[in-house]
Amino acid sequence: MTSAATAPRNRPKQERAQQTYELILDVAGNLLAEVGIDRISTNMICARAGISPPALYRYFVDKYAVLEALGRRLMARQNEALDRWIQRHEGGGAAALRSNVEDLLRSTAAVTASEPGAVWILRALHASPKLVHIRLESHRHVTDRLTDAYIRLGSKLPREELWRRVRLSVEIGFALDEMLQEDTGLSEDETFAYAANLMQADLSR
Repeated sequence: MTSAATAPRNRPKQERAQQTYELILDVAGNLLAEVGIDRISTNMICARAGISPPALYRYFVDKYAVLEALGRRLMARQNEALDRWIQRHEGGGAAALRSNVEDLLRSTAAVTASEPGAVWILRALHASPKLVHIRLESHRHVTDRLTDAYIRLGSKLPREELWRRVRLSVEIGFALDEMLQEDTGLSEDETFAYAANLMQADLSR
């Protein structure tokens, strides 16, 4: 559950305010990559973004609220990639979903790679007790979406059992994404192919 003390304030609706909000997140993501979770501060973000502290505090109560917004933005963009993947392949049935797992892994990794400070955002979601709920909520959401898709396409497994199987595959997928961000010496093609083979369990019975 989001803490009221660190939760981001309401997302702005006016275009100019939205641009400032996104600027703050982009700057914060890049700063995370430079200085890490412990050193980053709201004053540092303001200086780099060219805004005053009161301007930042209109949207975020502290640096953890900024980090939470970064995590939620990354997870939301990954979820959008998942929805596009389901729409692209569900016409071929459950077999098409299973056989295109590598496509999903690559799509998710591309989203992560495009996000400023992605490695450090992911680390923050693991390291900070104030932020871990974001990662768990997102992984459960992805599991729900995939489970619903397999059931819709004819899986005969009880929902609870299917959910557990999918949840493990989801964790493997996200772990792969983080691993490729951190260990750049790995062959992406080989890693994607190997992970896809692990995840292509028969979930349509």
